[in-house]
Amino acid sequence: MKRKIKTTEAIFPMPVLMIATYGEDGTVDVMNAAWGMMLDRDKVVLNLTESHKTVQNIKARKAFTVSIADASHVKEADYFGIVSGNHTPDKFAKSGLTATKAEYVDAPIIQEFPICMECEFLEYQDAEYGCGVVGQIVNVSAEESVLQGENVDIEKLNAIAFDPYTHGYYSVNTRVGNAFQDGHELGSK
Repeated sequence: MKRKIKTTEAIFPMPVLMIATYGEDGTVDVMNAAWGMMLDRDKVVLNLTESHKTVQNIKARKAFTVSIADASHVKEADYFGIVSGNHTPDKFAKSGLTATKAEYVDAPIIQEFPICMECEFLEYQDAEYGCGVVGQIVNVSAEESVLQGENVDIEKLNAIAFDPYTHGYYSVNTRVGNAFQDGHELGSK
């Protein structure tokens, strides 16, 4: 029997995305965003408010990168979620991570996170039910160590997900089935 609970942000898993930008002075800014997803095959949407330094940077620079956090860097990923660039301008330097300029957009790539999407800023939706930041993916790069041929191997990536029920991070790396295939065992209509 199901029981009523208080949690409303109850979709699990939620991705742990690292959103990276350059500030007006060229410093690297990174934030942790669990409220993000694919909007289309080549577009991302990040449900972020304009009060975030990162959103201000995205709007000013017209670019950002999205990296998928991995289990090896959970402390750094969490740090980027609990420390605001509005109050700690050198938070990236304090993380000990390194960044290089993206090839296709005016934003940094955090070297330690194994996969990164370079995005051009398309729009900010601020209506009552607006999505926030919408970006066009113009390039995706991944470390050789997480690739199986031309594809990302999720087990090697060892991505983490946020659990809104307990505020925990969980590793997402075990394949349990085959999409668009296993359901055929139940028959087709």
